[in-house]
Amino acid sequence: MNGAAFAVNLAATAGAALAVLLAALAVGLRTGRHRTVDVAWGLAFTAVALTGYGLSAGYGDDGRRLLATVLTAVWGVRLSVHIALRARGTGEDPRYERMLARKPPGRARTLYAVRTVYLLQAALVWFVSLPVQAAQYLPDPPGPLAWAGTAVWAVGLFFEAVGDRQLTRFKADPANRGRIMDRGLWRYTRHPNYFGDACVWWGLFLLAADAPIGWAFVASPLLMTWLLAFGSGKPLLERRMSSGRPGWDAYAARTSGFVPLPPRR
Repeated sequence: MNGAAFAVNLAATAGAALAVLLAALAVGLRTGRHRTVDVAWGLAFTAVALTGYGLSAGYGDDGRRLLATVLTAVWGVRLSVHIALRARGTGEDPRYERMLARKPPGRARTLYAVRTVYLLQAALVWFVSLPVQAAQYLPDPPGPLAWAGTAVWAVGLFFEAVGDRQLTRFKADPANRGRIMDRGLWRYTRHPNYFGDACVWWGLFLLAADAPIGWAFVASPLLMTWLLAFGSGKPLLERRMSSGRPGWDAYAARTSGFVPLPPRR
């Protein structure tokens, strides 16, 4: 890996992530809905991957560069489109309402949103995507570990996309109003989309891990998995579900919390 070129890349990809999140800020301020940052999340990863692909030309193996970029972009665009469609016709996300209610309306609330929502997410995008950026600068063609990572990525995308689709169709049926989704993939894990997301990022990490330098970025998928399973993902959602959804306790008792497993009796 060319260290000087990679350092320039790190600065450029940080700028790309920041640009996407600042564009989301402009939309959020205009519409009064900061949930637009969730749509920008996947697009920011795509922008980072595309920036790295352009800058790594002549430094990294073309096949590995293209593989890392395409896998990241497919995941990021699908996620952003799904979230945008899900948010149509809805108000502010309750998470952001509660967070921003800590500050009075006006400049103080806007600056608080910039710090705690947009700048934080830009930093997370840049950090979590480090394995993708590293993979784009590796000079050797993809090895067995990289192809294994592609398979892990595919499993993750399946769980995430299919789980999202199943939940969308379940919610669209008025007969399911107030009921717990416990069908399809949701029968085996309470969060197939979060589990899939974690697999996607472990798969992308493996694209870099078949070179020794790639293991320097193992903290990136570890952080993403922690956020999904113990941070802002699963715990916040389950807290809201357990307080207002009949049947949740029975569903949680028989269904794995993260890794898909056969339902317990």
